[in-house]
Amino acid sequence: MEFMKLEIITPNGVIFDGEVKQVNLPGSEGEFGVLAGHATLVSLLDTGVIVYEKTDAKEVAVAINSGYVKVDEGKTTCIVDGAVALSGDDSDLAKALEEAKALLKSTESSNSAIAAAVAKVEQIGKSF
Repeated sequence: MEFMKLEIITPNGVIFDGEVKQVNLPGSEGEFGVLAGHATLVSLLDTGVIVYEKTDAKEVAVAINSGYVKVDEGKTTCIVDGAVALSGDDSDLAKALEEAKALLKSTESSNSAIAAAVAKVEQIGKSF
């Protein structure tokens, strides 16, 4: 299987920079997935959760409040205003889940987008 480079960048620094199998993104027109070799595009990102599958098949979720993504055939770059990675051990995960909910609720997106993103974060928390 082909891999692609994924970068998730905030004003405070890089959240993730590495190879992935795929990434699912909360686009402004709805969620969409990207694989290696995807056609070039630029899209706005809405409040939601980025989920990517690492090369070792582990899935990682990152809650974001807004931003944009640029997709090329071998690289996907997400520039976001704020992000919280939802991974780590139980104590770190619980803190990250609370930070993610606060980040999502602080945005100016529609109530339905915020509710959907918070529900996804809570579902992720239950799966650990």
